[in-house]
Amino acid sequence: MVVAGGIVAGGLALTGCGSSDASGSSGSSAAELSVKAAYMPQPVTDSMAAGYLVIENKGGAADELTSVTSDLAQDVTVHETAGQAMKQVSALQVPAGGELVLRSGGSHLMFENLKRKPKEGETVSLRLNFIKSKAITVEMPVKSATYQPTTGH
Repeated sequence: MVVAGGIVAGGLALTGCGSSDASGSSGSSAAELSVKAAYMPQPVTDSMAAGYLVIENKGGAADELTSVTSDLAQDVTVHETAGQAMKQVSALQVPAGGELVLRSGGSHLMFENLKRKPKEGETVSLRLNFIKSKAITVEMPVKSATYQPTTGH
């Protein structure tokens, strides 16, 4: 009798855990995107710069970053790095309930054919475009050329 009661109590505890997990999630089937930890190291050339950021998705559906625009450059391209090779890609996935991390040595943005060379302390405006979600405008601070983030990347 005591054993049976323990089994029933254990079953209720497991049921309770399952219920709280379901109610604890956002329940959204859409992507819920936000951007954090954005920065651009001050460019060392007059024609090209890199950009890094984290796109967080708290929603229940994945999305894809498809393009980026900025008044700073004629072209902003999305790159991924595999081993020692960097290649331009048409999109990068932002996983459901996860993050797309653009960082030095990994996937990143390339600002090409700069209209002007931004200086440390300035802010660069860019627009991130996605397949499903509305575009997000980001104000990206320009940091020193040697800046290394301590969190987020």
